Amino acid sequence: MIKFFERRRLIKKGLASPKQRRRRSRNEILHVLEGGYIAKFLLFAAFIAGLAALIFSGKQEHGLEKFLTSLLIALIALAQIWINHPRTFASNSRLLLVFGVFFGHLALLKGILALSWSGISSPPFGPLLIPFAFAPLVLSVLLGRNLGILAAIFVSLWGGILINGLVPAYFTPAIFIVISLISGYVAVFVTLEVRQRSRLIRAGLFMGLATWVLAMVFRLIGPILPEFLDVNSQALAWQSLATVASGVFTAIIVSGILPILESFFHITTDISWLEAADLNHPLLKRMTIEAPGTYHHSLVVANLAEAAAEAIGANPTRARVCAYFHDIGKLVKPDYFSENTDPAHNPHNELAPTMSALIILAHVKEGVDLALKYNLKRQIIDVIAQHHGTSLVWYFYRRALQQQEDARQGGKIMNIREEDIPEVREESFRYSGPLPQTKECAIITLADAVESASRSLEKVTPQRVEQMIRDIMEQRIKDGQLDDCDLTLRELKTIAATFKSTLLSMLHSRVAYPKETRTSQPPADARAERERQERNIPPTALPPISAA
Repeated sequence: MIKFFERRRLIKKGLASPKQRRRRSRNEILHVLEGGYIAKFLLFAAFIAGLAALIFSGKQEHGLEKFLTSLLIALIALAQIWINHPRTFASNSRLLLVFGVFFGHLALLKGILALSWSGISSPPFGPLLIPFAFAPLVLSVLLGRNLGILAAIFVSLWGGILINGLVPAYFTPAIFIVISLISGYVAVFVTLEVRQRSRLIRAGLFMGLATWVLAMVFRLIGPILPEFLDVNSQALAWQSLATVASGVFTAIIVSGILPILESFFHITTDISWLEAADLNHPLLKRMTIEAPGTYHHSLVVANLAEAAAEAIGANPTRARVCAYFHDIGKLVKPDYFSENTDPAHNPHNELAPTMSALIILAHVKEGVDLALKYNLKRQIIDVIAQHHGTSLVWYFYRRALQQQEDARQGGKIMNIREEDIPEVREESFRYSGPLPQTKECAIITLADAVESASRSLEKVTPQRVEQMIRDIMEQRIKDGQLDDCDLTLRELKTIAATFKSTLLSMLHSRVAYPKETRTSQPPADARAERERQERNIPPTALPPISAA
């Protein structure tokens, strides 16, 4: 409250700006809920309660035994997430997504079986309409193949317990588990790289075909009941169509709910990253006009980052899109950055080094401000804020030190006291951070520095490019700029090799072709020249070539 009135007083005096920079709000209650263990316990308890409701609803035999077995399986699932997926376990929102998808899968299973054997649909179609790969497909696309495989295993086990006693003898829990596991694994395998929503439909088709083959193997299609002992081609066709259509319909449902889940849980899939890679975004179109040098720089950084991310197994699409927007803050004062500066007039020549440094440092905060204004993704905003870490604006810091030394030397002549000379503080020339937190952001940080340094190479050779990249990486490591990301030395070596290969392909020099000279008489072709030499005819005696 005191700060508010102080700010109002300064605004009235003209000593402060009435405008405030956009900031990402942080809700303390949501922050506690995101990582608190009480919230984890309540979430797990809610899942167990939902599981009990599914088990004890309807006519169930040995309900208590089924519930206790399901509870043990749920504890094992939670332990698996804690051991193999610590980041997912640390995020309560991700746990809510995982167990929510688990419960949704089991609820669909129980609902379809209840409708099938209640007389609403024909019993032979019941097992064929089950969305065996719903949970594996959703979690594989949203959170990666490892959690997709985990979903395939545990929903199969829970489903086998849940259907026991609800279905005829020919559809045993063992058959269900085998079909569910294989269908789930097929869904995960087909969705390893989903970059278009149409690929989900293809995945659904493969899931349906896999389920159809397994249904044929276990005699769920064709001669199932005594009245179908004589193979009925029409019934066989309808059952086959239902099996394949169930897989496709599951993929269509997943495609429809993915945008909702992405928005609610703040997850960005490769599909969304590709949609965000459209160069017609208003900010990128502004860059092409107002800061063309920065735009070209961002494209080159995107190429470098994408190749390096793909080489070490990071997300190349995410690296490319984030690289497009990492320097959008330069749109506020584009002329003060070297790639956009007119060689005939450098505006920094008229400014003190501290003021120049302030303008350079401000482009990170200006970039975050623009990103919030245009509702860019949270990961892009993080890259904008982190891509310089806490690095030093070395050029202007060195200029400031040189001016300070010149002032001291001149002060001795002019009898100026030492304490009257302004002190140069290194902190004033460093970015505010934070340091890069992800592999993709660290790659963009290195690519940004490498691309900028490559412009100063007078002669491009493999040795010079390699030395330049090595020097930049060593300097970043010594300065502690890569301390918060999980890049290994092996990955840094791979990134350096990829940068070298990409830069050499972009900076290679062309062959110096001779200039084209036009004469009044075109040169003779090889045959005419050979005939001239054979007859000892001087070149001037050759007949002119006809225009025809």
